[in-house]
Amino acid sequence: MEILKVRFRTNQEFAGAYQKELAYGGLFCPTTTPLRVGSKVVCELVIPALPNKILVRGVVRSWRPALPRLRVRAGATIEFAPEEADKRDFILQTLKGERPPAPRRRHTRLPVEIPVRYRTPESADFRAGGLSEISIGGALLLAEKLAVDTEVILEVTPPGAVSPLAISGVVTYHTAGGASGIKFHSRDAGGSRRLRELIRRLKLA
Repeated sequence: MEILKVRFRTNQEFAGAYQKELAYGGLFCPTTTPLRVGSKVVCELVIPALPNKILVRGVVRSWRPALPRLRVRAGATIEFAPEEADKRDFILQTLKGERPPAPRRRHTRLPVEIPVRYRTPESADFRAGGLSEISIGGALLLAEKLAVDTEVILEVTPPGAVSPLAISGVVTYHTAGGASGIKFHSRDAGGSRRLRELIRRLKLA
């Protein structure tokens, strides 16, 4: 997973890099690493108006080398993925002052596209779903809408592994797109270590 780290010193600097002419919005991200047009990347953004780093999936639309004599920086134009519309709108509305910033999270969510199985404690039958974000503290589950406060058990198979990792949590909110926000239950040191290893593998996949 190619992660482009972009730090904006001011909100105005972000506004200047934002590419509103792209269908789903996007950014110009400075980078000297040549990127292939059409390749998928993740933009790790630091913006003064936001309390946390935010990671957004996108696709490379163009890349240019540096032209020092013309003071042109090397970089890529990244179009945000269609499924990141909620996150894009959150950034733009927060910067415009149209909504308050979200509470600060202890852990940054990693955008992913991985299948999972899930069930509630009352059922022995697993159902198919997917995760679009995950961190040590929680995840975003793409599945049938589960009521807030529903206990849920997820099974995620780390890249390169055979056995799935079981994670328990509770539904705490829903996104505008209908995904369920899962907060993982407090875990022992071994459970946290396994989660960190899962996220490390997902970053390298």
